[in-house]
Amino acid sequence: MPLPRPPAWDFSLPDRDGQKFSGTAAYAGLDAFAVPTRAAGGIDWKMLYVGLLYDPSKEHTLYLADYDFERLAGLMRAYAAGLGLGRAETLVALTDGGNGLERVLRQAVSGAVACVLDWWHLSEKLHEVGRLLHEPDAGAARAWAEAREATLWERGGEALVEEMDRLGRPRRASAEAREKWRTLREHVWKNRHRTDYPTYRARGWDVGSGPTEAGCKLIGQRVKGGGMRWLQGCSLEVATLKALYASGMGLWDAFWQQRRPGHGCSSDQRN
Repeated sequence: MPLPRPPAWDFSLPDRDGQKFSGTAAYAGLDAFAVPTRAAGGIDWKMLYVGLLYDPSKEHTLYLADYDFERLAGLMRAYAAGLGLGRAETLVALTDGGNGLERVLRQAVSGAVACVLDWWHLSEKLHEVGRLLHEPDAGAARAWAEAREATLWERGGEALVEEMDRLGRPRRASAEAREKWRTLREHVWKNRHRTDYPTYRARGWDVGSGPTEAGCKLIGQRVKGGGMRWLQGCSLEVATLKALYASGMGLWDAFWQQRRPGHGCSSDQRN
């Protein structure tokens, strides 16, 4: 769906904590959630991808949805070009580290992509590991996680891995705790180029994927209601309509103006 009149997005960075920031940035996000889908003999859960493009002030947000990751990536590329995201000095891609967003954006949108691992995603993992390492001492668990958070926030992911290696694991940790500790360390090390939080904050960038999570909830509320069971093609059309309506920018009216009679989901659109 082409934009009827692409609005002029402002990519300047807003003040934060009384500090002004130079430069410009645009944001992209991608996540997915499961939709209950009719299948032979019962219900299957299909992952619906939700993509977002938005400006630093959050005044404009474009929502997109598709079951096919590569097709959604193509939509994100087309809309990024139409909205002029290339005018921003940096395209900040907030991700949980596992959905291929970095590859898509670097290949087709802009080489000036900075991928940031969602701060809250990593913070939750730290607290999960802390609880396992120091079970049942809640105070010690919280202290361990908060100390690691401080290192991550002030010095970044590489420093966190070095600290974890230096401190090691508590000797009495369970097998599950040791495995979770190892998995966390590997996750941070693998994503160390996405966890330079001191630099991101100094540049005035967001480090949390709140808008993307909110977008998933917004669209999810429409297709995950109590008792809903969808044909896949129909749920995609409804999710797309919800995304168009939430995006604004004239997309809703443009969609209905271009809608062809008889074009809709049918009983055979299961895959």
